[in-house]
Amino acid sequence: MPSPFPGMDPYLEGDLWQEFHDTLANTIRAQLLPQIAPKYVALLSKRYVLSRADLGIVDITGERVFYPDAHVVTNPTASQHIMLGQSVADITTPTIELASPMLEEVPLLSVEIRDVAQRQLVTLIEILSPVNKTAEGARDYAQRRAELLQTRTHLLELDLLRQGNRIQLLGTPPPASYYLYLSRVQRRPYTQVWAVALRQTLPIVPVPLLPSDADATLHVQAAVDACFELVGYERLIDYRATLPPPALSDADAAWVVELIHEQ
Repeated sequence: MPSPFPGMDPYLEGDLWQEFHDTLANTIRAQLLPQIAPKYVALLSKRYVLSRADLGIVDITGERVFYPDAHVVTNPTASQHIMLGQSVADITTPTIELASPMLEEVPLLSVEIRDVAQRQLVTLIEILSPVNKTAEGARDYAQRRAELLQTRTHLLELDLLRQGNRIQLLGTPPPASYYLYLSRVQRRPYTQVWAVALRQTLPIVPVPLLPSDADATLHVQAAVDACFELVGYERLIDYRATLPPPALSDADAAWVVELIHEQ
């Protein structure tokens, strides 16, 4: 059974997002490869972002960074903390025990379209993740984005998350739940924007190649639907649960209730 939503499923914004993100990257590559071969190849590129669950991104790099034992937490017994000559009764009970923010490596997949002859990066397809949309993470992503816009690489960005910071452009696109952005080398500094409401299907967008070749085509809705067909996310989602933030308008909230009830 597919998602009950005609477009993007907002219930994926949660524990399933990382898995969906990677599956979508693979699905996009599979959809594009038959269109661009044999002159081009679509490769999956993985980079790692260091994040802290409650404090956002603390660093972003293009290479993997290791923090040995960063996730190892031990709970020694009280006797290990008792100094020589002290008894348990002498130890003052702490007021509270709180967790420290721990670094977590978040792998992010993007799709790179390269020409086979020169291995030149022609087009980069980015699927934004929550780690790109925190205050600090958005700044880091904006810097990386600005650097790429100085190159001869086309940039297609899929923001399929309702929450978090949006990509900053000169001018404001119409209000929407989701946005897709295409920056063609020949059209810079201008960026084409697709604004997609919660009730709409995701669009079909062009994927530019080298000037001598016609665009490929990405059916974004078909890619998302293929992810559901492959994995069966609808079996893992509790559609009775409250949607992840931000809150919907009253009209959209009523529409979601009716949509779920019809399933």
